[in-house]
Amino acid sequence: MTDRVREILSWYRSELPGVQANIYRMLMTGRLAGTGKLVVLPVDQGFEHGPARSFAPNPAGYDPRYHFQLAIDAGCNGHAAPLGSIEAGAAEYAGQLPLILKVNNHDLLYTAEGAPLPAVTSGVDDALRLGCGAIGFTIYPGSGARTEMYEELRELAADAKAAGLAVVVWSYPRGSIPKEAETAVDVVAYAAQIAAQLGADVIKVKPPTKGPWDPKAAAALEKAGARLDTLADRVKHVIQGAFAGRRIVIFSGGEAKGVDAVLEENRQTALGGGFGTIMGRNSFQRPHDEAVELLHKVMDIHATTWPEG
Repeated sequence: MTDRVREILSWYRSELPGVQANIYRMLMTGRLAGTGKLVVLPVDQGFEHGPARSFAPNPAGYDPRYHFQLAIDAGCNGHAAPLGSIEAGAAEYAGQLPLILKVNNHDLLYTAEGAPLPAVTSGVDDALRLGCGAIGFTIYPGSGARTEMYEELRELAADAKAAGLAVVVWSYPRGSIPKEAETAVDVVAYAAQIAAQLGADVIKVKPPTKGPWDPKAAAALEKAGARLDTLADRVKHVIQGAFAGRRIVIFSGGEAKGVDAVLEENRQTALGGGFGTIMGRNSFQRPHDEAVELLHKVMDIHATTWPEG
């Protein structure tokens, strides 16, 4: 165990040894083992966005086993996916990398407006029988259904931790918040804080793209002299929102973009104190060798880039 991993695990002393062991395994797997950084391959997009939008750019991705192998070949710290995808490869790839079972999901076929609420599609028993080390759960702060999501997460997180599983929370503001404000720096920091308060061991948020949305938050940040000019500055504030950096916060890769944009975004999130990325479409929509090369470049950035000062 490296000093950095030992330090990170010290933040989770209230967790059972099994939970700590699964966090340790993620931190000690792949090319970033021991650095305290994470690059995870998530492939829930088939459920969330549909198979054509997700896998047509690289048809090999229609087969869930492709993503297991891609994560292994690239040296990722783990692989996250919904129940069916994990079931398709869990036996063939048993024990070869940490798995995160995404236990709630939504689809785009129902288009009526209303409070967004993902369905719970699997549970702790599924994660255990498939050899997963963690469950993943999405919350939508700002949704009219947020209370139900928070209560579902609380129950699932308690069961998962009692069974020795870590809890990874996707925290995406959505619903009553204007679309353009969903990635405002104060909103993303608030989303990270909510996930931490709900017991998340690892938190996934989107990179903050603009200044504060809430005037009161803006006034507080201005009074404190907070710098928000660069993405690194804004990431620093998001990390502060996750218990002053005492919870692992990783950033989504978002929509597909060019290599230079992917690398610069990851450089900025690393400079701001981010712990890594959970990058799906920007990896699996590229051909295998190109995806591995890009993931290696992203990992190299996180292995060598640390907050200034």
